[in-house]
Amino acid sequence: MKNAQKPDRFSLDSLIDQISHGKFVIPDFQREFEWNPWDVRDLLKSIFSDYYIGTLLLWKGKEENFKALSCEPIYGFQKDQKPEYIVLDGQQRLTAIHYACFAPQVKFPKRVNQAFFYLNIQQFMNGNLDEAFHYDWIGNKWKRILSTPSEIYDRHIFPMSLLGKGAWEIIPWIEGYSCHWREKAEKARLEGDKGGALDAEQCVKAGKAFGNEVKELLRDYQISYIELDKDIEVAKVCDIFTQINSKGVQLDIFDLLNALLRPKGVKLKEKWREAAPRLDFLLSDRANVYVLQVMSILKQGYCSPKYLYYLLPGQPRILREEDGTKRTEILINSGDGFIQAWDQAVDAIASAIKIIRNPRDYGAVSSSYIPYPSIVPVLSAIRQHVKDNPKLSGADTMRKIRKWYWASIFTNRYSSSVESTSRRDFVELQAWFRDDDKEPAAFREFQDRFASLSLKEEKQKSSAIYKAIFNLLVIRGAKDWRTFEFPEYDALDDHHIVPASWGIKNQIANINSILNRTPLTPETNRYVIHDKLPNKYLPELFAQHGEDQTRTILESHLISRSAADVLLRKNFGKDDFEEFISLRQKSIIHEMEYLLFKDAISLPAALRTIDEKIETIELSIRELIVQKLGNDPAVIPDHIRSKVEALIRREIKKRPGLEPQSFDALDRKLQFFDLRECEQLIVSKAHWPAFADTFGNKEQLSIRFNQLAELRNKIRHSRDVDEVASHDGQAAIGWFQQVLKQS
Repeated sequence: MKNAQKPDRFSLDSLIDQISHGKFVIPDFQREFEWNPWDVRDLLKSIFSDYYIGTLLLWKGKEENFKALSCEPIYGFQKDQKPEYIVLDGQQRLTAIHYACFAPQVKFPKRVNQAFFYLNIQQFMNGNLDEAFHYDWIGNKWKRILSTPSEIYDRHIFPMSLLGKGAWEIIPWIEGYSCHWREKAEKARLEGDKGGALDAEQCVKAGKAFGNEVKELLRDYQISYIELDKDIEVAKVCDIFTQINSKGVQLDIFDLLNALLRPKGVKLKEKWREAAPRLDFLLSDRANVYVLQVMSILKQGYCSPKYLYYLLPGQPRILREEDGTKRTEILINSGDGFIQAWDQAVDAIASAIKIIRNPRDYGAVSSSYIPYPSIVPVLSAIRQHVKDNPKLSGADTMRKIRKWYWASIFTNRYSSSVESTSRRDFVELQAWFRDDDKEPAAFREFQDRFASLSLKEEKQKSSAIYKAIFNLLVIRGAKDWRTFEFPEYDALDDHHIVPASWGIKNQIANINSILNRTPLTPETNRYVIHDKLPNKYLPELFAQHGEDQTRTILESHLISRSAADVLLRKNFGKDDFEEFISLRQKSIIHEMEYLLFKDAISLPAALRTIDEKIETIELSIRELIVQKLGNDPAVIPDHIRSKVEALIRREIKKRPGLEPQSFDALDRKLQFFDLRECEQLIVSKAHWPAFADTFGNKEQLSIRFNQLAELRNKIRHSRDVDEVASHDGQAAIGWFQQVLKQS
């Protein structure tokens, strides 16, 4: 049959016009409209990004076929119809466009309210596409806003329903937007507000440029379709539809690029087969896409699917400059260039996997304990960026990457919106490398939230925070309870401290909490713990290995001596269990602060133990100062006060949520003292009498402070700790421990 299939295209304005006249109908055998509102939003974002949204399959209808298939209008269509096409493939897309562009007075499917869709003009014109497209539910608030043009203009809201009204309403609306901001600019100038005038003028320019964008979009954006001849039999059409839905598995971006790269001489699937064994630790069916994402982040900073398309050799990408002009960029020029970028990305991910698995750095010793596989692309890309820029290489950069990584995990940043989060983090990390004051938002958020984390509720092994705490215990150097040695990590798993069987019997809701679990070998769980309570198996370990040594091993699992004492109680019950996990949470939170904020995570285990002792001494010295002098900051010498106030201002600048008055007391200001400044405060003429009984004489105290500070500085600044510094420093640790204990 000639012309049985005819490929063609609609322009966007033509398609919207066809929809408005009821040209498309849905056969009864099609499923209902099933998209969520965010799916509609993402489709609109794809259209405005000039991204391919797939090909429609349409059957040119005639009256007898409309009746035979019991065709219905698109969901929400409420006017008289003039049907021309039966939609075989594309119902979800066409219905989404209709609902967004015509705002029918019907509720969104499976929701109780009507949805509406809009675009933020400023975010769109600034290129922040992930922040530009929105939806919300029609209520009294939005009815008022949408009926008040000045408020819409102030909020930079472009309602998508304007697209359904055509250029005769869009053009006046754009003119109204520009006029609104032009008047604001004039008013600001008259009031002497130069900044406000400049901002308003920028909105005028953005409005004009946006109007041109919309006109170009309606005229030039093309939606492809295949039209089946109206004389094809109904049975044949139904068979075609069945084939599409039973065999047509939706292509993901990897499959699409594989097909498009073949004419360029690149066999992507073969490249992936070569790379897969190196990346199998990730155990992710998206690992092949991760490689493309790393390529894309390194080339253009973005990694969402529409940007991966620009990795095609010779594919032009149009960029908008700040002044509204456009330029064309080609990321990869040839097939060989693609292969080179692919190989670099594979190497970057393989390198990141080694670091993630390392028990001294990230602690994910097993595939099942990677908190977020989705963080791997941006971690790999930022490490590759550092490698490609030798000036960035160094301990300070690696420290910042570690801090960002852990902050992202504990704030669940990679649980959703991964592509846009990766973009922001990649940019913010580069800024942080250049300027210590530009801490990423993730780290600032973590600083504000970590102390209030409720770890009791982390019961699911699939939870990122659950896995992260397991990782920290590995990094902490948790030794096995049976052998008292570091375990073979491939055999390691997390096991209950207080047995699950006891918890179930006693209806303990938090028995599976990460606070009641710790990394042990299956043999230890079987032969040491089994179903015994700690007050039974811990005395057995004491008898076998000695109490002090066993308690030291428990401390490596962040079970403090006081927490162990709770576990040893004779009539251990529900209240004791709750007290134990509360004490363990306190230990874990403190360890998070020590390892992550103070970056002790980068220290070898032996030096970390020494550093912890110095940390404890420093905290004790601060407590002693407050005890002896009171909590009045007036006791601080002037030359120290000015430096401390500068550090506090810097901290507040980095964390705007902090209030300056929260640092008024002496104990808060002491947090910004180093050891030398504590010494200067203590030995000052005005204050020494308060400390003389504790420390004996100034000369002895000065020697010990020198020894302690030298050892600490060497440890914290990754310098070699020679034998003399180690001997003297540990002697100072012993001296301070003895003196402070007696005080």
